[in-house]
Amino acid sequence: MNKDQQLMHLRKLAEETTILRKSVIEQLGPDIIDLAAVISGVIGTGGKLLIAGNGGSAADASHFAAEMVVRLTSDRNRQSLPAMALSVDPSVMTAAANDFGFDNVFARQIEGLGNKGDMLFAISTSGNSPNLIKAAQTARDKGLISVGLLGGGGGKLAPLVDRALIVPHPSTQRIQEEHIFVIHLLVELVESDLFSK
Repeated sequence: MNKDQQLMHLRKLAEETTILRKSVIEQLGPDIIDLAAVISGVIGTGGKLLIAGNGGSAADASHFAAEMVVRLTSDRNRQSLPAMALSVDPSVMTAAANDFGFDNVFARQIEGLGNKGDMLFAISTSGNSPNLIKAAQTARDKGLISVGLLGGGGGKLAPLVDRALIVPHPSTQRIQEEHIFVIHLLVELVESDLFSK
C-alpha cells in the first residue's frame, strides 16, 4: 500500500470505530449505568473489586484498578476506592500456575482475597478463557457478585456471570478499544455517584 492507500485504510478504521462506539452506547448504555450503580453499592457496603483478564485484557484490568484506586481525572479530589488487578503480582501468578495450573491463577486468588459482597470483574474479548471461567465459578461459590466485560457473542463466560456487558463485534482490537471506553465510563459514573453528593 502506498501512503494514500494507507491513509484511506486508516479513515475506514476510524469510521468503523465511530459506528461501533455509537452502537455500544445505544445497546449497552443503560446496562453501563446500572452496573456503575452496582459497583457503587459494592464499595458503599465495604466491598472491593477484584479485576482479572489475560493479555491486553490484563492491561485493561490493571488500568481499571489504577483509576479506581487513584482517580480518573484531576478534576475530582476523592478518596481511594478498593480495587485490585489479579494479574499484576508475578510471584502469585507463577506460583499458582506452577502449583495449580494456569487455569487456576485467578480462582486461587479469589479463594484467598474474595469475600461475600465483593465483585469479580472479568475482562475477556472472547469470553472463553479457562482461567476466567474458573474464576467466575469460584466467585459464585464464595458469594461474590460477578461481571463479565466481554466481546463477540460473550463466549462461555457470559452465562456464568451475574452481569455481562458484551461488545458485539468480531475484531479483538475493536472490542479492546470499546472495553477501555466502557471502563472509563464506569469509573466516571462511580465517581459521580459516590463523590458528587
